[in-house]
Formats: sequence, C-alpha cells, structure tokens
Amino acid sequence: MFSNARFGMLFEIFRIKPIKSIVMKRLFIILPLLSFIATSCYKEPVAEAVFTPDPAYVGQDVDFTNYSVNANRVQWDFGDGTISDAFNVTHYYVDPGTYTGSLSAYGKKGDVSVAPFQIQVIGSEIKIIVKDYEDDALIEGASVILFESLADWEAGNYKGKPEAFTDAYGECTFSNLSYQKYYVDVQYREQNADTGWVNWLLAEEDIKWIETQMLPGNYDHTFIAYVDFVTFDDNKKSARFGMRPEFRPPLNSLRSKLKSASSERALKENKISTKRGEK
Repeated sequence: MFSNARFGMLFEIFRIKPIKSIVMKRLFIILPLLSFIATSCYKEPVAEAVFTPDPAYVGQDVDFTNYSVNANRVQWDFGDGTISDAFNVTHYYVDPGTYTGSLSAYGKKGDVSVAPFQIQVIGSEIKIIVKDYEDDALIEGASVILFESLADWEAGNYKGKPEAFTDAYGECTFSNLSYQKYYVDVQYREQNADTGWVNWLLAEEDIKWIETQMLPGNYDHTFIAYVDFVTFDDNKKSARFGMRPEFRPPLNSLRSKLKSASSERALKENKISTKRGEK
C-alpha cells in the first residue's frame, strides 16, 4: 500500500511530465518561426546613382553620388578603365566620347545589384594664332599641326595628325581634343620662294614656345604660336633648320648658335585660358 505521502509524490511526477512535453513542443514551433522571421527581414541591395554634369567636358570634375540601399559596399566602374570603391566619388575623363559605366552595390550575403549608366564627354577646343616673333604680324595660310607628344613632334610623324590653316586673322581652331598638352608645329612657305615662317627655331630655345597649356573642355583656350622668318634649305633633312637670311649660318653650326643665343630671346605670353561664362 502507498502511504499518502508517496501517493502525493507520484501524483506530482505524473502531473509535471505532460507540462514539460507541451513546453518543448512550443519551443520547437517558436524557433523555426524566429528563423523564418530573421530570413524574411533580409533586404537585397538595390544600386542607384546620379551624376552631374551631364554631358561633361574632358578634364571637368563629374560628381557621382550613390543612392544605393541595403548595400554593404559599392564599386564604381567609369567605363574608361578606372574603378573606385568610394561611396561617393569625383572623377574626370581625359578623352572625348561616350562612356558606359556602372555602379555595383553588394549586400551582406555577397549578392549584387548593378546600375549601368552612360555619360557623354565633350572634347576641348583651342584657337591657334600665328604671329611673327619680331613684329607680331599675323601670318595667313600657315599650316598648323598638333602633336600629342613631344617625341612625335621631334620625330616629325605627321601622318594622321590634325592639321588646319590660318585665316586672314592668322587664326585656326582645333576641336574634339583630349585633356592634355599638345605640341604645335607651324610652317608657311611663300609661293615660288625659299622663304617663309616656322616655329622650329624657337622650340630649339625653349619648348614652351610650342607646348600648349592643359586643355580642360570647359575653358576657352588660345595659344599664340610665334614664328621666325626663315630661308629654307632644299635639303629635306635640314629643311627644318632655316634661318633669317641675314643671320643664316652653316647648318652644322646652327644648333650651337641657337644655344648661345637663347638668352637673347625673351619668352612672350602665349597661353590664355578663360573659364566659360566668365569675362
């Protein structure tokens, strides 16, 4: 026979077991529910961006602003071979053209959203004015060629280079240029004569005579190409080394003479750039 005390203990044991079972079942139900809620709260990244100005000029700062949401990190591809991991970024383009870029927004789980964009980049423009160094006379009909590098200018690689001829005001204009310096080659040979004008002799003294300023597209640029009156040599190899008739030395001594005389030729202001919209 069970005493009352033993019977009470047994009753409590049997009464508690079903309660524990119910609690465990509820726990198993709640845990998957919490996992589901946590999963459903994750939001995928959405890439979004704006940039200004549009269109832009070469050499002009373009502000790229990131409006992506749920992004752990971002990466910009500007379409010109340049990338950046900055959240917001300022970038400029060197060459004119249409660029297709993108903004990639990465989520915490490594998933990615990509927002492509296109930007039109307008080239720069420069006006060349050809003047005689001695008297500032404007030279009409001069051939003006732009070189992208000093090495090309020195080698005389004219093929494929942009060329223009000066008008009655000694002016010509080049457009759709890159954000860089150019090297100016000027030559004019009088008809049926061995005389004319070139800028090669000045270049021998100082490269600044032929080197333009940097050319951001949102500026108006003028470059004054000063030239010397020369007598051309019929020998093609030395045609570049003409000299004023009254001072023309033997060609093999020309370079040394120019070197010794270089201090006598003062540099003149030949580069003018004004931001568009400014007087």
